[in-house]
Order: sequence, then C-alpha cells, then structure tokens
Amino acid sequence: MTVGWAGTPLPDDTRVPGFARFAGRRARLAARFPGERLLVPAGESKVRSHDCDHRFRPHSAYAWLTGLTGEDQPGHVLVLEPDGEAVLYLRPRSPRDEGGAFYRDRRYGEFWVGRRPDLAEAERLTGLRCAHLDDLDHHRRPGRDAARDAELACTLSELRLVKDDWEVAQLQQAVDHTTTGFEDVVRALPAALRHPRGERWVEGAFQQRARAEGNGTGYETIAAAGAHACVLHWTRNDGPLEPGRLLLLDAGVETDTLYTADVTRTLPLSGRFSPVQRRVYELVLAAQDAGIAALEPGASFRDFHRACTGVLAEGLADWGVLPLPAKEPLADDSGLYRRYTLCSSGHMLGLDVHDCGRARADQYLDGVLTEGQVLTVEPGLYLQPDDETLPPELRGMGVRIEDDLVITADGARLMSSALPRTADGVEEWMDTLLAGAT
Repeated sequence: MTVGWAGTPLPDDTRVPGFARFAGRRARLAARFPGERLLVPAGESKVRSHDCDHRFRPHSAYAWLTGLTGEDQPGHVLVLEPDGEAVLYLRPRSPRDEGGAFYRDRRYGEFWVGRRPDLAEAERLTGLRCAHLDDLDHHRRPGRDAARDAELACTLSELRLVKDDWEVAQLQQAVDHTTTGFEDVVRALPAALRHPRGERWVEGAFQQRARAEGNGTGYETIAAAGAHACVLHWTRNDGPLEPGRLLLLDAGVETDTLYTADVTRTLPLSGRFSPVQRRVYELVLAAQDAGIAALEPGASFRDFHRACTGVLAEGLADWGVLPLPAKEPLADDSGLYRRYTLCSSGHMLGLDVHDCGRARADQYLDGVLTEGQVLTVEPGLYLQPDDETLPPELRGMGVRIEDDLVITADGARLMSSALPRTADGVEEWMDTLLAGAT
C-alpha cells in the first residue's frame, strides 16, 4: 500500500478565489489588536449520527481571512502572531510512502474523504506560511481565540460590514443562481401539487440548483404553503400544496466562496392571486417599496424598517384590523402592529445569511448605512389561522417579499431585480414558466 503511487501535485498557479484580498483583511484585523496573538479557528466537525458527520462548512470569519471554504478544513486554525505574521495551522496531506493514514484514517484519510494539499501547496494556495496542526501550541503561547473571545468576534463582524467589489460580485452571483432556483421551483409546481408533501418537492427543486451551482443553500429553505407561511422559520416543509393557497418560498444559494443570497417570494399556487390575497400582497409590496426608498448612505439602519412598518400599520388600520389610528400602534410604548408582523424588516447579508451579527449596536442596528453594505428588505404580514382579531377571510395567510440590495453612492441597487415583485409581474412570470413545465 505504500509503494507504486504516481505523483499528483496541484498546479503551481492554483490560488484561492479572491487571493489578492486576504492579506489586507488580515492586516486590518491585526491593526485592531497590536502586539496580541489572535486565533481564528475553522471549527470542528459535528456528529450527525454515530460515525457520520454533518457536511462541514468553515466558520465565516476563517473563510473571510483565508479564502479557504472547503470541507477539508475541520480543526484548522489561522494564527496572527504579535509581530503581524500570519500562520495557518492545518492537517496536510498524508504521505503515501510512510505510515497508513491515507487509507486507514476514516475521518481524514485521502482514500476516505479525498485529497488535501500538502504544506507547500497550501502556502501557494493561500499566500500564508503553513505549519502542521500538531505544531500549534495553545498552552505555552495563549492568545485571543475568536471562538471564545467576545471582543475579537465582535471586531471580525464589524470588519465585514462593508463589502468590497469582489464580495459584491460574489453576492450577485449568489442572487443570480437563486433567481434560477426560483424559476426551477415554479416549473416544478405541477409535480409538487400532486405530491402529498409538496413543500418537500419544492425544497428539493431549489436544493438541486443550489448544489449544482454553488456550495448548497445558505440556510434551511422555507417552503411554506397555506397557514405554514405564518410560521416565520417553517423548515419542516412536510405539508401539501393546495391550488387556492399561497406558497411562501424563502431560499438562497450559497456560492462556493460561501456568500449567500436571501430572497423570498409569495406565489399563488393557482397561478392567480384571489382578490383578498392580492390585497394582502399589495400592502406588503407597498411596505417594501417604502423601505427600499429609505435606503441611502448616511441613513439610519432602522429607517427602512420604520418605513415598512408605517405602511403596514396604516394598511391594517384602514382594514379595521388595528382598533386605533396607525400612529398609536406605532408608538414606542404600543407596538400593536407587531401581532401581525412580529420580526424586523431586514438584516445585513454576506458570508452569513444574518451577517455581522456580533457587531455592536452602534455599528449596526443603531448605526448608519454606508456604501458597500449589502442587506435585505423583507416586510411581511403573518395572519395566524386562529387569530380571532382578524376577519375570517384573512386568517391563515402569510405574505413576505424579500430582496437583496447593495448600498451605492446615491441610494441602493436591487440585486434581485430579475425576479418580479408586483402581483401582475408574478402572475405573468409564472404563466411563462408553467407554459413549458410538465
């Protein structure tokens, strides 16, 4: 087993995507902690059942600093030394002319899980000095560990708040593949409607596109039909599709570089909105339009949420659902409208679907928007099936419209504009796609 193997070196010009970006990112991080030792782990594999692990995805901060995004990264650690040198500690390829790890080790052996780079290849790939993971000394040379140090984790989130041009391009790619995935779902609806667990059929149709074009989905797909759309994070996806109901699809493709889209559309399963469905949909769309209009550099991050909720509250008041004029439920000491909307109207987007979540409030939630930030705008109405404050015709309906936008010098660019947002546009789009479906 240790002789007779041909050499299989990686090409000398192989580099991680975005190679030129990562040294600058590491330097920015080191400058925040001068003279300190910083450790940023990729993370460890987690058992799914007995001897089978979940598919591994490196921690976003590690990927952002190294460009390494593959399933071969468990246990690896990036270390920024006090003098500014960056060293990547990893598990290199097992030599085939010594020992037997390459065929005996079921977790890391090449015969079992595939090839890893050796140390020299990893250095060319990343531009980092690389050392064997066994040489990492946690005890004699301690430092701040991003997995346990709140300040370091916070800084890593804040450094990622503004995306560079390469990152925006990766996110646009994720959005474009997501658009194709939504088209796949619409074409799959006739088959999904025939299946007793049509929500799973929808989930599978999108997952196929996500795995074919990228790393997979950036989060668990929400394929919520009928009243399931009133459950904000419905991921069981085990229900049927009924022609007269709506389907809320919240899904995003994650690229091989681990940037994810996050898009939601609410679709009429009959191909046409009923009058009451259209009324709810168009109120949510008006709220989203107001939120998008509030996006510009220098605006408060919370401005677009306030704009969305203002429109929703006014609509609910006009319908007689809110017992008070809209201004009263919107007051800080009231919030009655939240019974029907509950969550915020958007969030930052990037390597994580809820990106930069460890950032301080004054840098994110209470901060101002900056050119290069990418975020979602996603107002929704969730009209629970057992809510007796609602007229019967509104109960059991959930509508959310979510799009991804990048802040520009003079406003915001709608990255997901290829997907229609208006009720008429959704119906026409579905007509076109279903005309060729089987």
